[in-house]
Amino acid sequence: MAVRPEGTPCWADAMFPDIEAAKRFYGPVLGWTFGETATEFGGYTQAYADGKAVAAVVPPAPGQEGQPQWCLYLASPDAEATAGRIREAGGELLLEPMRVGDFGAMCLAREPSGAVFGVWQGGTHEGFEAVAVPGAYCWAEVFTREPEKADAFLTAVFGYTAKRIEDDAIDFRVFDLGGDPVLGRMRMTDDFPAEVPPYVNVYFTVPDCDAAVAAATERGGVVRFGPADSPFGRLAALTDPQGANFSVIDVTTRSGEMPRAAEAP
Repeated sequence: MAVRPEGTPCWADAMFPDIEAAKRFYGPVLGWTFGETATEFGGYTQAYADGKAVAAVVPPAPGQEGQPQWCLYLASPDAEATAGRIREAGGELLLEPMRVGDFGAMCLAREPSGAVFGVWQGGTHEGFEAVAVPGAYCWAEVFTREPEKADAFLTAVFGYTAKRIEDDAIDFRVFDLGGDPVLGRMRMTDDFPAEVPPYVNVYFTVPDCDAAVAAATERGGVVRFGPADSPFGRLAALTDPQGANFSVIDVTTRSGEMPRAAEAP
């Protein structure tokens, strides 16, 4: 697999207090199967779509119990160097750079407006084996109440080019790498309860958005938005039974004109 440019989303995982319940939920909703649990790595369990590794679930380590949430990892050729830029740009390292066997190296960080993300330096595990196909990662957006802080941080650390979506109804940025869009940023409005912290919303591809939503609600998931048509696909925002937020999108069902984007000031 070609080396991903630094800052490219390359992996996603989530900590769940009940791993078996997570597998029972995400298996039918996203069509995942699961590999063997790696007990030497804290119960890390990879999820597969059509035989390709697309994500992982893991129980929390002692002392790390908290609200389950999906964590997006951004590619880095040198996790130590990226961690240094994270500090310089005002971010907080939640987990210092560390080796994970021969799989690679990682760190966890919180950007200045509060959203948590990971950095992954690939070794034998390069990251997603498939993207933008049913069951696989497709897109992600940083949801924040302080977009100016997030924008300045992300462009400083990863060298993104920011573009502003020309829509008076929302404050949305798209971050490009080499001309390719890789990440979005949305300002959280008053529609979000005050207790919901900034987070990275991860989108997984599904062949049928409505069917995925039905499968999720049948298994205790909550619909927060949608299903709704968009120029990017039919999508919905969900919360799983253990409280982790994520979105699903059918990229084959599109409606409306693509929004215009301009270079952000």
